Amino acid sequence: MAMVCLSDFEAYAKKYLPKIAWDYFAAGADDCNTRDENILAYKRIRFRPRMLRDVSMMDIRTKILGTEISFPVGIAPTGFHQLAWPDGEKSTARAAKAMNTCYIASTYSTCTLEEISAAAPGGLRWFQLYIHRSRAASQKLVQRAEALGFQGLVLTTDVPYTGKRRDDIRNGFRLPPHMKVKNLERDFEVCKMSLLDPSITWNDIYWLRSLTHLPIIIKGILTKEDAELAVRHGVQGIIVSNHGGRQLDEGPATVDALVEVVEAVQGRVEVYLDGGIRKGSDVLKALALGAKCVFIGRPALWGLAYKGEEGLQDVLRILQDEFRLSMALAG
Repeated sequence: MAMVCLSDFEAYAKKYLPKIAWDYFAAGADDCNTRDENILAYKRIRFRPRMLRDVSMMDIRTKILGTEISFPVGIAPTGFHQLAWPDGEKSTARAAKAMNTCYIASTYSTCTLEEISAAAPGGLRWFQLYIHRSRAASQKLVQRAEALGFQGLVLTTDVPYTGKRRDDIRNGFRLPPHMKVKNLERDFEVCKMSLLDPSITWNDIYWLRSLTHLPIIIKGILTKEDAELAVRHGVQGIIVSNHGGRQLDEGPATVDALVEVVEAVQGRVEVYLDGGIRKGSDVLKALALGAKCVFIGRPALWGLAYKGEEGLQDVLRILQDEFRLSMALAG
């Protein structure tokens, strides 16, 4: 079957992944309203296309925190890539480097930070951090990431506790015995997630700042109040995110929350978005509303499930072509 759009990869992944893995990747919290709304919100946004604009030459490159990427789509942090493809996050890193874009590696990777770095030397990588009750373990992770050449630190803020994902509970989700959460092997039992520290506050940004020279990007912001606080606490970037609808159900779609965050920030830090991006036209809508770049989560996993690094490159290439076409047709 010709893979023409991202939903083709979704259908493939649903058909061929083991049910427990598909359910884990697809899960939203509770009724999955926020997960679904992330996608539906784009369908309500309309373009006002302009004509006769000379679109014979288009430059779709951009810069995030000063580093150029080939187009404004990166790979969001998601856990357990070996559930989708045997090489796991190593394949993800190689695909991101091949497409010259940013990959945010998850704390909950099934490959070590060292393996991810070695798989794609010189690629643009940020590291996503959950702060754990063991501050020493978190500190060690941050310092390892910096030493390995990761170029940004992405603090996820929306998981003081794990959202209720019903299918994972029904399936009794656990990683298969041959897979490990490689960066936290000694500190972690999958899906208890009891190691997450629910007491973290804005003051912990200062603690993180004391550990690293890396720019800090804060992920999970959905309101102007928190956007203001993020700027005040000296972060370099904000990812407008609701964790793919996996945490608090009934929160806003990210593209709806984007507008108030961009307004509050007023250009003082870069604003990115994840959640619900399924077409190149979605990317253009997010950019038109003020995002500097977007990140894809589930579609990256579908690409891996299809053909590993090659499948993920296909997903990124389709988005790139659709984005360029949308730009041209919108003038």
